[in-house]
Amino acid sequence: MIFPTECKYIGSAATKPYGDTVYFLTKYLIHPVPEGFEILEVEHEGESGYLRKVKSVRRLVGPEDIAVWEGPITPHDRTGLIRKALSTGKRCTIFGANDEHQIFVLDPDLSGLETVHVYDITPPRANLSENLKILEELGFFGTENIQFAHHVRDIAKIPADVYPCRAGGFAKTLDRDSLHGGEHVACCLTGRHICGECYGDDFVFEDTCPLSQVAEEPFIARCCRAERSGIGIYNGKFGAVVHWGSSPRVMLEAVDAMLAAWRERKKEESRHG
Repeated sequence: MIFPTECKYIGSAATKPYGDTVYFLTKYLIHPVPEGFEILEVEHEGESGYLRKVKSVRRLVGPEDIAVWEGPITPHDRTGLIRKALSTGKRCTIFGANDEHQIFVLDPDLSGLETVHVYDITPPRANLSENLKILEELGFFGTENIQFAHHVRDIAKIPADVYPCRAGGFAKTLDRDSLHGGEHVACCLTGRHICGECYGDDFVFEDTCPLSQVAEEPFIARCCRAERSGIGIYNGKFGAVVHWGSSPRVMLEAVDAMLAAWRERKKEESRHG
Protein backbone atom coordinates (compact mmCIF):
# COMPACT_ATOMS: atom_id res chain seq x y z
CA MET A 1 0.00 0.00 0.00
CA ILE A 2 1.18 3.52 -0.81
CA PHE A 3 -0.51 6.12 1.36
CA PRO A 4 1.50 9.34 1.76
CA THR A 5 1.60 10.38 5.42
CA GLU A 6 0.73 14.00 4.59
CA CYS A 7 -0.69 16.05 1.73
CA LYS A 8 2.54 18.04 1.51
CA TYR A 9 4.26 15.15 -0.25
CA ILE A 10 1.77 15.26 -3.13
CA GLY A 11 1.83 17.80 -5.93
CA SER A 12 -0.45 18.63 -8.86
CA ALA A 13 1.01 18.19 -12.32
CA ALA A 14 -1.79 19.98 -14.15
CA THR A 15 0.63 22.70 -15.35
CA LYS A 16 4.39 23.37 -15.48
CA PRO A 17 4.88 27.02 -14.44
CA TYR A 18 8.53 26.34 -13.56
CA GLY A 19 9.37 23.72 -16.18
CA ASP A 20 10.55 20.26 -15.20
CA THR A 21 10.98 21.08 -11.51
CA VAL A 22 8.98 20.17 -8.43
CA TYR A 23 8.75 21.47 -4.88
CA PHE A 24 11.43 19.90 -2.68
CA LEU A 25 8.92 17.98 -0.52
CA THR A 26 7.05 16.48 -3.48
CA LYS A 27 7.31 12.70 -3.82
CA TYR A 28 4.17 12.06 -5.87
CA LEU A 29 2.26 13.90 -8.58
CA ILE A 30 -1.41 13.72 -9.49
CA HIS A 31 -1.36 14.25 -13.23
CA PRO A 32 -4.54 14.95 -15.24
CA VAL A 33 -4.83 13.00 -18.50
CA PRO A 34 -7.72 12.92 -21.01
CA GLU A 35 -9.19 9.79 -19.38
CA GLY A 36 -8.89 11.11 -15.81
CA PHE A 37 -5.74 11.03 -13.68
CA GLU A 38 -2.52 9.10 -13.27
CA ILE A 39 -0.26 8.96 -10.20
CA LEU A 40 3.46 9.56 -10.74
CA GLU A 41 6.36 8.99 -8.37
CA VAL A 42 9.21 11.46 -8.81
CA GLU A 43 12.88 11.53 -7.87
CA HIS A 44 14.71 14.86 -7.51
CA GLU A 45 18.17 16.00 -8.47
CA GLY A 46 20.23 17.88 -5.89
CA GLU A 47 19.66 18.60 -2.22
CA SER A 48 19.15 22.35 -2.12
CA GLY A 49 16.54 24.85 -3.29
CA TYR A 50 12.77 24.97 -2.94
CA LEU A 51 12.34 23.82 -6.55
CA ARG A 52 14.35 20.86 -7.75
CA LYS A 53 14.90 19.35 -11.16
CA VAL A 54 13.15 16.03 -11.77
CA LYS A 55 15.65 13.21 -12.18
CA SER A 56 13.16 10.42 -12.91
CA VAL A 57 9.43 9.75 -13.12
CA ARG A 58 7.67 6.45 -12.53
CA ARG A 59 4.01 5.88 -13.31
CA LEU A 60 2.36 4.08 -10.41
CA VAL A 61 -1.20 3.76 -11.69
CA GLY A 62 -3.29 4.96 -14.61
CA PRO A 63 -6.84 6.33 -14.95
CA GLU A 64 -8.41 2.93 -15.54
CA ASP A 65 -7.50 1.95 -11.97
CA ILE A 66 -8.27 5.25 -10.23
CA ALA A 67 -11.45 6.39 -8.49
CA VAL A 68 -12.05 9.97 -7.37
CA TRP A 69 -13.91 10.20 -4.06
CA GLU A 70 -16.81 12.64 -4.06
CA GLY A 71 -17.66 14.44 -0.85
CA PRO A 72 -15.84 15.86 2.17
CA ILE A 73 -13.22 13.84 4.04
CA THR A 74 -10.86 14.24 6.97
CA PRO A 75 -7.33 13.87 5.55
CA HIS A 76 -5.91 12.70 8.89
CA ASP A 77 -8.46 9.90 9.37
CA ARG A 78 -6.13 7.41 7.71
CA THR A 79 -8.02 4.27 8.71
CA GLY A 80 -11.29 5.79 7.46
CA LEU A 81 -9.68 6.74 4.15
CA ILE A 82 -8.33 3.22 3.68
CA ARG A 83 -11.82 1.84 4.28
CA LYS A 84 -13.28 4.32 1.79
CA ALA A 85 -10.61 3.40 -0.76
CA LEU A 86 -11.40 -0.29 -0.36
CA SER A 87 -15.08 0.44 -0.99
CA THR A 88 -14.42 1.87 -4.47
CA GLY A 89 -13.14 -1.40 -5.87
CA LYS A 90 -10.28 0.41 -7.61
CA ARG A 91 -6.55 0.04 -6.98
CA CYS A 92 -6.25 3.74 -6.22
CA THR A 93 -8.58 6.40 -4.82
CA ILE A 94 -7.91 10.14 -4.92
CA PHE A 95 -9.43 12.24 -2.14
CA GLY A 96 -9.94 16.00 -2.22
CA ALA A 97 -11.03 18.45 -4.94
CA ASN A 98 -8.67 19.93 -7.50
CA ASP A 99 -8.69 23.30 -5.74
CA GLU A 100 -7.67 21.92 -2.31
CA HIS A 101 -5.15 19.58 -0.78
CA GLN A 102 -5.38 16.10 -2.26
CA ILE A 103 -4.26 12.72 -1.03
CA PHE A 104 -4.47 9.21 -2.44
CA VAL A 105 -4.41 5.59 -1.34
CA LEU A 106 -2.89 3.04 -3.70
CA ASP A 107 -3.57 -0.68 -3.13
CA PRO A 108 -5.45 -0.11 0.18
CA ASP A 109 -4.87 -2.74 2.85
CA LEU A 110 -6.04 -2.77 6.47
CA SER A 111 -3.98 -5.82 7.43
CA GLY A 112 -0.93 -3.72 8.28
CA LEU A 113 -2.80 -1.74 10.92
CA GLU A 114 -2.63 -2.73 14.57
CA THR A 115 -6.00 -3.48 16.14
CA VAL A 116 -6.99 -1.90 19.45
CA HIS A 117 -9.96 -3.67 21.03
CA VAL A 118 -12.58 -1.45 22.68
CA TYR A 119 -14.81 -2.91 25.41
CA ASP A 120 -17.95 -1.06 26.48
CA ILE A 121 -21.63 -1.59 27.24
CA THR A 122 -24.97 -0.06 26.32
CA PRO A 123 -27.57 1.22 27.29
CA PRO A 124 -27.22 4.03 28.03
CA ARG A 125 -24.71 5.40 25.49
CA ALA A 126 -21.44 3.47 25.09
CA ASN A 127 -19.40 6.60 25.78
CA LEU A 128 -15.94 5.12 25.34
CA SER A 129 -16.76 3.42 22.06
CA GLU A 130 -18.70 6.36 20.62
CA ASN A 131 -16.12 8.97 21.62
CA LEU A 132 -13.26 6.96 20.14
CA LYS A 133 -15.18 6.77 16.85
CA ILE A 134 -15.53 10.56 16.86
CA LEU A 135 -11.86 11.10 17.71
CA GLU A 136 -10.86 8.68 14.96
CA GLU A 137 -13.03 10.45 12.38
CA LEU A 138 -11.43 13.77 13.38
CA GLY A 139 -7.99 12.34 12.68
CA PHE A 140 -6.60 12.15 16.23
CA PHE A 141 -5.19 8.65 15.62
CA GLY A 142 -4.02 9.31 12.06
CA THR A 143 -0.32 8.74 12.75
CA GLU A 144 -0.75 5.67 14.97
CA ASN A 145 -1.50 3.13 12.19
CA ILE A 146 -4.29 1.55 14.22
CA GLN A 147 -7.84 0.45 13.75
CA PHE A 148 -10.44 -0.10 16.47
CA ALA A 149 -12.48 -3.25 16.97
CA HIS A 150 -15.54 -2.31 19.03
CA HIS A 151 -16.99 -4.93 21.40
CA VAL A 152 -20.10 -3.29 22.81
CA ARG A 153 -22.35 -5.53 24.87
CA ASP A 154 -26.08 -4.79 24.93
CA ILE A 155 -26.97 -5.49 28.56
CA ALA A 156 -30.68 -5.11 27.76
CA LYS A 157 -30.42 -8.62 26.28
CA ILE A 158 -29.58 -10.08 29.68
CA PRO A 159 -32.74 -11.79 31.06
CA ALA A 160 -32.51 -10.09 34.46
CA ASP A 161 -35.06 -8.79 36.96
CA VAL A 162 -32.98 -5.76 37.96
CA TYR A 163 -30.53 -3.63 35.98
CA PRO A 164 -27.92 -1.03 36.99
CA CYS A 165 -29.64 2.34 36.51
CA ARG A 166 -32.77 4.03 35.20
CA ALA A 167 -30.71 6.04 32.68
CA GLY A 168 -30.61 2.88 30.57
CA GLY A 169 -34.37 2.88 30.24
CA PHE A 170 -34.92 -0.18 32.45
CA ALA A 171 -38.10 -0.67 34.48
CA LYS A 172 -36.45 -1.91 37.69
CA THR A 173 -33.00 -0.72 38.71
CA LEU A 174 -30.58 -0.67 41.63
CA ASP A 175 -30.57 3.13 41.81
CA ARG A 176 -34.37 3.54 42.11
CA ASP A 177 -35.94 0.37 43.49
CA SER A 178 -35.78 -1.77 46.63
CA LEU A 179 -34.86 -5.44 46.32
CA HIS A 180 -36.35 -8.32 48.31
CA GLY A 181 -33.92 -11.18 47.68
CA GLY A 182 -33.80 -13.89 45.05
CA GLU A 183 -33.76 -11.49 42.09
CA HIS A 184 -31.55 -11.96 39.04
CA VAL A 185 -29.44 -8.77 39.03
CA ALA A 186 -27.45 -7.50 36.06
CA CYS A 187 -24.71 -5.27 37.48
CA CYS A 188 -20.98 -4.79 37.95
CA LEU A 189 -18.84 -5.37 41.05
CA THR A 190 -19.97 -2.03 42.53
CA GLY A 191 -23.63 -3.03 42.18
CA ARG A 192 -22.86 -6.39 43.77
CA HIS A 193 -21.25 -4.67 46.75
CA ILE A 194 -24.28 -2.37 47.13
CA CYS A 195 -26.59 -5.38 47.16
CA GLY A 196 -24.41 -7.07 49.76
CA GLU A 197 -24.37 -4.04 52.04
CA CYS A 198 -28.09 -3.36 51.77
CA TYR A 199 -29.77 -6.73 51.25
CA GLY A 200 -27.32 -9.59 51.70
CA ASP A 201 -26.21 -12.18 49.17
CA ASP A 202 -29.45 -13.91 48.18
CA PHE A 203 -29.22 -12.91 44.51
CA VAL A 204 -28.14 -14.29 41.15
CA PHE A 205 -25.67 -11.87 39.55
CA GLU A 206 -24.75 -11.28 35.92
CA ASP A 207 -21.53 -9.27 35.58
CA THR A 208 -21.98 -6.31 33.21
CA CYS A 209 -18.55 -4.70 33.62
CA PRO A 210 -16.79 -4.18 30.26
CA LEU A 211 -13.58 -5.53 31.84
CA SER A 212 -15.23 -8.93 32.19
CA GLN A 213 -15.50 -9.03 28.37
CA VAL A 214 -11.79 -8.51 27.72
CA ALA A 215 -10.50 -11.32 25.50
CA GLU A 216 -8.04 -9.59 23.14
CA GLU A 217 -5.05 -7.27 23.44
CA PRO A 218 -4.13 -4.50 23.30
CA PHE A 219 -7.40 -3.12 24.61
CA ILE A 220 -9.10 -0.14 26.21
CA ALA A 221 -12.14 -0.58 28.42
CA ARG A 222 -14.47 1.48 30.59
CA CYS A 223 -15.03 0.77 34.29
CA CYS A 224 -16.65 2.58 37.24
CA ARG A 225 -13.92 1.44 39.67
CA ALA A 226 -11.46 4.34 39.92
CA GLU A 227 -8.73 2.07 41.32
CA ARG A 228 -8.67 0.11 38.07
CA SER A 229 -7.90 3.14 35.91
CA GLY A 230 -4.59 3.04 34.09
CA ILE A 231 -2.50 0.53 32.16
CA GLY A 232 -2.26 -3.08 33.26
CA ILE A 233 -3.14 -6.74 32.74
CA TYR A 234 -6.78 -7.83 32.94
CA ASN A 235 -8.02 -11.34 32.13
CA GLY A 236 -4.43 -12.00 31.11
CA LYS A 237 -4.55 -9.28 28.44
CA PHE A 238 -2.64 -6.00 28.23
CA GLY A 239 -4.55 -2.75 27.97
CA ALA A 240 -5.87 0.42 29.53
CA VAL A 241 -8.90 1.21 31.66
CA VAL A 242 -10.62 4.60 31.83
CA HIS A 243 -13.14 5.64 34.44
CA TRP A 244 -16.84 5.59 33.58
CA GLY A 245 -17.19 9.37 33.22
CA SER A 246 -13.85 10.10 31.53
CA SER A 247 -13.64 12.94 29.02
CA PRO A 248 -12.65 12.40 25.37
CA ARG A 249 -9.26 13.97 26.19
CA VAL A 250 -8.61 11.38 28.90
CA MET A 251 -9.66 8.61 26.50
CA LEU A 252 -7.27 9.93 23.83
CA GLU A 253 -4.39 10.15 26.29
CA ALA A 254 -5.15 6.66 27.58
CA VAL A 255 -4.97 5.16 24.08
CA ASP A 256 -1.70 7.00 23.36
CA ALA A 257 -0.09 5.92 26.63
CA MET A 258 -1.31 2.34 26.29
CA LEU A 259 0.02 2.05 22.73
CA ALA A 260 3.42 3.41 23.74
CA ALA A 261 3.62 0.90 26.60
CA TRP A 262 2.33 -1.94 24.42
CA ARG A 263 4.90 -1.30 21.69
CA GLU A 264 7.72 -1.04 24.21
CA ARG A 265 6.52 -4.30 25.71
CA LYS A 266 6.60 -6.01 22.29
CA LYS A 267 10.11 -4.66 21.65
CA GLU A 268 11.31 -6.11 24.94
CA GLU A 269 9.72 -9.45 24.13
CA SER A 270 11.42 -9.54 20.73
CA ARG A 271 14.81 -8.68 22.30
CA HIS A 272 14.52 -11.58 24.71
CA GLY A 273 13.37 -14.04 22.12
